[in-house]
Order: sequence, then C-alpha cells, then structure tokens
Amino acid sequence: MIELRFHGRGGQGAVVASKTLAQAAFLSGRYVQSYPDYGVERRGAPVVAFARIAEEGDDLFVRQDIREPHHLLVLDATLLTNPAVLAGLQPGGWVVANSPDSPASLGIDGRFRVATVDASRIALDHGLGSAAQPVVNTAILGAFVRATGVVTLRDLLAAIRHEVPVKAEENQLAASDAHEQVVLGVPV
Repeated sequence: MIELRFHGRGGQGAVVASKTLAQAAFLSGRYVQSYPDYGVERRGAPVVAFARIAEEGDDLFVRQDIREPHHLLVLDATLLTNPAVLAGLQPGGWVVANSPDSPASLGIDGRFRVATVDASRIALDHGLGSAAQPVVNTAILGAFVRATGVVTLRDLLAAIRHEVPVKAEENQLAASDAHEQVVLGVPV
C-alpha cells in the first residue's frame, strides 16, 4: 500500500488533489481511499488530506489519518517551516513542493527525495484561481506523477476530466506543464 499526505491551505485544492490522485489510481486498476482533515476555518488555513493506494482492497479497511506517509505533496512550501509537515515521512519518500526554488534550497533532510515545481505560476498561466490564491492542485499532481511514477500521466489526465469538470482542459494543461517543468532533486 502507498500512503500519501497532502499539505496545503484552504482554497489551493488539497482535498480535490487527493480525490483526483485516488481516481487516477482507481483508473489504473487499484483500490483507493481519500479523505480530508480540516477545521471550520478553511480559506487560507492549513489543510491536510490523505490518500491510500493499494493493490488489494483489504488493505483499505484502515480508517485513520496517515502518520507515516510514503510521500508528501506540499501545495504551499511555507508550510515546510512547521516540523509536523515532514513528521513521519518514510526515508526515501518524495516531498513534492510548490516552489519556484530548487529542491536543495528547501533544506529538507537528505533522507528524503525532493522535487519542486512552480505550481502557482503554472496555475496562474492557465487561469486557475487568482493572483492572491492560485489553485495549484492539478499542477502539483503533474509534478508528483513525474517524480514518483505512482500513476501514469494518462490516468491523471483522465482523472482530472472526471474530478475537475470545471476548467478541465486548463487543469489538464497545468498538470502536463508541471509534469515537464518539475525539478527533481538529487539525494544528498
């Protein structure tokens, strides 16, 4: 089973990202589970979402938050200043972060693999959200797919059509652009 945790701010699309990635994995023939964890303040407040991908459905009877994820998707790199974001990440796991900076500049422990993509710029280039609040979910997914190979880009684009029907084409283009533009860090 692959367990994923998404960290973002309300309005960036972390919850939709977890659902969309789960849909992409489902389209590839796997069993999935995704769910959010947020309080009453949603717009701009920290949000966490989770996804599990399994080859066998029995693995998905677990109904608790993911404390030791295989990979993290961070929709706002400023959240990395909170030690709880990286807490529990398994050694060798990917941290895919929305940042215009290089993976090395994030200062993340060398036990983890790091990738960055300027998902905010890509989202704005495709008219997703506003300058104050770009919706980066599909862009970060495109980068994640390239970094990890957990699902194919083809399945991700199909899942976007299913889960994000509003501006589906723009979201697919954002995912494709991020897939091409992601910067993969070299393990230290």
